[in-house]
Amino acid sequence: MSWKTHIDAILPKLSSACFAIRSVKPYVSLLTLKAIYYAYFHAIMSYGVIFWGQSPDSLQVFLLQKRVIRTMMGCGGRDSCRGLFLELGILTLPSKYIFCLLLFVVKNKKLFSSNKDHHSIDTRQQSNLYLPSAHLKKYQLGPYYMGIKLFITLPPFLKNESYNPVRFRSLLKKFLLNTTLYSLDEFYSICKPGKP
Repeated sequence: MSWKTHIDAILPKLSSACFAIRSVKPYVSLLTLKAIYYAYFHAIMSYGVIFWGQSPDSLQVFLLQKRVIRTMMGCGGRDSCRGLFLELGILTLPSKYIFCLLLFVVKNKKLFSSNKDHHSIDTRQQSNLYLPSAHLKKYQLGPYYMGIKLFITLPPFLKNESYNPVRFRSLLKKFLLNTTLYSLDEFYSICKPGKP
């Protein structure tokens, strides 16, 4: 399933949100701009992100998000946004996708099985979620499979807090804000075993 139609439908709304923020910027504080961002841009961007957040077409949404962040901070079109996202305390689109998907997994653990449910061999990965075999790309990019894959990749300090959804949410958001991810590949690279 392609999410191009959905993304094409939200791009004009997000562009309108960018224009609205640019129009009011000279008259309001940064705090008010953030409130407008969350009420207008963020609400549209976040809707159903666990389904379309990994789509190649999502790059267009991310480019608009970077544009609105630069507008809020009064930066030029070529300035890097990594520091700006951290300064504002706003998650990048890839981070928001990861955040929403992992919260879905933690809140719905009964939908997932662990490795120990599938074999009795005592291994280090026994308590990890079981990642089923999948050959179809569409299934691999779906929220169920991607949720398991992202959860397995998490650093141990986050995985250990998954039984406390409130604390997990707080720690995960802090982790994602500090890493300011621009892609899923960056997430996998940062969370590679052996990394601190």
